[in-house]
Amino acid sequence: MTDSLLAIGVERALNPRVIPLQRLVGAIATAVVSFVTLISLVVTLITSPLAGWTTIPLLALWAAGTAALAWWAYRWPEVAYRHAAYTVFNDGLEIRRGVWWRAVINVPRSRVQHIDVSQGPLERQYQLGTLVVYTAGTDHAQVNLHGLAHGTALVIRDHLLPREGDDAV
Repeated sequence: MTDSLLAIGVERALNPRVIPLQRLVGAIATAVVSFVTLISLVVTLITSPLAGWTTIPLLALWAAGTAALAWWAYRWPEVAYRHAAYTVFNDGLEIRRGVWWRAVINVPRSRVQHIDVSQGPLERQYQLGTLVVYTAGTDHAQVNLHGLAHGTALVIRDHLLPREGDDAV
């Protein structure tokens, strides 16, 4: 394990490439929601007897809603990035996230059952990955850490895998 990819006991931020990735995901979601609501609005206006005088206010409301959603999809990833971090310890992993409702998730190595590193097509484009840790128990039995460089996720996975003699049984 190289110190540049895995610093034991040091709080680290997610990879900054997660911001443009989340902005792209937000733009796609905004386009889909906007398109579906526009189609619904057009169908409603065509079938409504009050279509004449309500057309312009409803289209203005749709445009304002789309603009607000687009602004939020652009700004939110940066805000969420500033409030997310992780720390790798010799005996586990701690994940901190949340803007309004903050959460601190501790995953002791002794509770780890198995670990996956996944990449969707957009994550692959940005060379990012998601570390998925499956633990014993029911609360937080699956813990996801999105926004890691793929190589870093692999190094953390290898670090958290149970070592010989670490079996809790």
